[in-house]
Amino acid sequence: MTFSLTHLLLIVAAVVTATAVVVAAVMRRRDNRRLSFMLDALEDGELNFRFLENSRFNRTLNRIRTLFEQQRQQGEQESWVKLIRVLTHEIMNTVAPIASLSDALSKSPDVGENNSDMKNGLAIISEASQHLIGFVENYRRLAGVGAPVRRPVVLQTLLDKVIALNHEQLENSGVTCSSHTDDTGIVIYADEGQISQVFINLILNAIQAGASTIDITVRSVRTGGDDTVSVTVANNGAPIPLAVQEQIFTPFYTTKPKGSGIGCAIARQIMLGHGGSLSLVGSDNEQTVFRLVFR
Repeated sequence: MTFSLTHLLLIVAAVVTATAVVVAAVMRRRDNRRLSFMLDALEDGELNFRFLENSRFNRTLNRIRTLFEQQRQQGEQESWVKLIRVLTHEIMNTVAPIASLSDALSKSPDVGENNSDMKNGLAIISEASQHLIGFVENYRRLAGVGAPVRRPVVLQTLLDKVIALNHEQLENSGVTCSSHTDDTGIVIYADEGQISQVFINLILNAIQAGASTIDITVRSVRTGGDDTVSVTVANNGAPIPLAVQEQIFTPFYTTKPKGSGIGCAIARQIMLGHGGSLSLVGSDNEQTVFRLVFR
């Protein structure tokens, strides 16, 4: 009897061990495939993937992907800023004297008396130069976002201030804007003025898209051992076309007749300056959703 029981226990142990080995091998093969996929995607610069966070390995891969995405966005933004600073300096040095001189000459009584065509031509040059200077000033705004002066900020209090500040415009446009959170005491370490500008930009964009509701949802998220704060800003306005979605954070890209195309670019630059991120989650006929992540 003892002999049979011992053999039975040995058989059970062997089966359990074999099963564990097989499961481990299958999981390792699956993890290797995911790792290979991620490495290929990173080499190609494709970061529009995310694994289900149902295992520690997947969470680790997602954290690596996020780090690469932050690094790429930061690099792109720094390149834009450097290019813009050089361009604005050179353009202003060239255009400003032309604008000033042509304006002065167009208003000269001598030019008007002797040659009206020249006067009109100088006026046109002056006006075009002023338009170009105004355009360059928008470049300066994008490059002029300074380093954040970060202090502890109660996020719900900041959102209440932003909504109150835009109350009149929201009311005049027939838009309801509300914020929701499970924890009104969530604190972020941020430049309140800069982060307020990010939310104002998203609210104004929603109003311009004809939204009737704007919902801001705040939640604390623990990802891979790190605590982050995720904020979604959703509106039911007109959806953003797919072609525009791909370019929405590109400086000076706009489909609005009077748009400057720098609002979303500045908002993302501010978030990157805070070590966070700003992304467009999606946009369809039901809603457009942006996500801000504070780390």
